[in-house]
Amino acid sequence: MATRANAAPRGPIRVGISGWRYAPWRGVFYPGGLAQTRELEFAASRFDSIEINGSFYSLQHPRTYARWHAQTPANFVFALKGPRYITHMRRLRDVETPLANFFASGVLRLERKLGPLLWQFPPNFAFDAERWEQFLALLPKHAHAAGELARRCDARLRDADPPRERPRRRLRHAVEVRHESFRDEAFVALLRRHRVGLVVADTAGRWPLLEDVTADFVYVRLHGDQELYASGYGDAALDGWARRVAAWASGTEPADARRASKQRAPRLRRRAVYCYFDNDAKVHAPFDAARLRARLGLAGKRGMDDARE
Repeated sequence: MATRANAAPRGPIRVGISGWRYAPWRGVFYPGGLAQTRELEFAASRFDSIEINGSFYSLQHPRTYARWHAQTPANFVFALKGPRYITHMRRLRDVETPLANFFASGVLRLERKLGPLLWQFPPNFAFDAERWEQFLALLPKHAHAAGELARRCDARLRDADPPRERPRRRLRHAVEVRHESFRDEAFVALLRRHRVGLVVADTAGRWPLLEDVTADFVYVRLHGDQELYASGYGDAALDGWARRVAAWASGTEPADARRASKQRAPRLRRRAVYCYFDNDAKVHAPFDAARLRARLGLAGKRGMDDARE
């Protein structure tokens, strides 16, 4: 078993899972007989952050966000996936109203538990600098701006989550791209100018794995290193990711960072790191997440002593 990554001063690290409602997990990760309505509560007792995937497929309801908020501990953080209607269907064309609809659907009911917002793009979507500039400029940078944007939603949503004063608490955005044209210095420079994160996505070699640091946080998605969404991570792979996460959190970059830009990010005293396992098909995700947490010396969560090797 590998040793933990060194304990140098570092920013907050959250390691969790992508989604939580998977039938194959029942009786393996979730105890037999656990009510489906308690699965989020159970998962949140093991991890301090989880990605919400349902928001990618359709707009959720304010009551749903309020329930998720109530079912999780005080220090818990959700990452929230933006709608595919914006990224895959509209492909960033004329998306101001869809963005307003998204924030009017109750997103801000997560309050301080709202962590980074993830915008994932399809493999056939190539880099278009003008379209990206317009999109990144629209993204609200704090909760107050998101509330103001929500006021411009469609009429059908105007009463869903009544407007109220919102704090100027910062919002973080990260983008996951899957086309080789994004291996471009201009794209990296654009993200840095808007302080938007570039997702480090391990996709079993299918799509680009870029590690350019473009914000004061790093967002990592581990989809499987051998078989997309299905394969687990072995000891050597987890050791490697632990070293990379520790480097980012300490404000530096891995010495062998795989970057599209020749320009390194400025060194900071520390960075926040969010890391989510999306290799859920064969129930590897929660156990791999627990093993990576152990390597990073993160506070243990009860019930994961039986994490699989």
